[in-house]
Amino acid sequence: MVNDISGLHFDPEIADAAARRHASLALMHMRGTPRNMQENPEYGDIMAAIIDYLSEGIRLAEQKGIEQILVDPGIGFAKSVAHNTEIIRRLNELHALGRPVLIGPSRKSFIGKILDLPVDDRLEGTAAAVAAAIMNGANIIRVHDVKEMKRVARIVDAIVRA
Repeated sequence: MVNDISGLHFDPEIADAAARRHASLALMHMRGTPRNMQENPEYGDIMAAIIDYLSEGIRLAEQKGIEQILVDPGIGFAKSVAHNTEIIRRLNELHALGRPVLIGPSRKSFIGKILDLPVDDRLEGTAAAVAAAIMNGANIIRVHDVKEMKRVARIVDAIVRA
């Protein structure tokens, strides 16, 4: 699997590399660059902005013949605390893209800011974010604490998808 944090906006040749290897491709939303992305991130309708951005990457990936394309709203990448919580709340809207939804809320700074906790003490916050993301349509979660989050996912799946 190739994971492109720029959703094919920085280097479209990533799609060529993924296609040559018949790799799955995860496209993530991010505005700006890693160096400046957190400088005053503002959006009108954040989900519309994410969907528009990811649609471009999907179009390019499809043109290259990539079959499995996943979409990631980019929790923590050019997003405020309010943006991140809104994304998780409205995650189901990404299914309009017709692709599996991947999300990586694990230990992110928005959890630390909400709970006033350092990165190594965000297990419960991550669990809550993972549970909410699954309940709101996440198909795949990317986490640090695999054993614990697998348990969270199994319970949420039993509740939501039973």
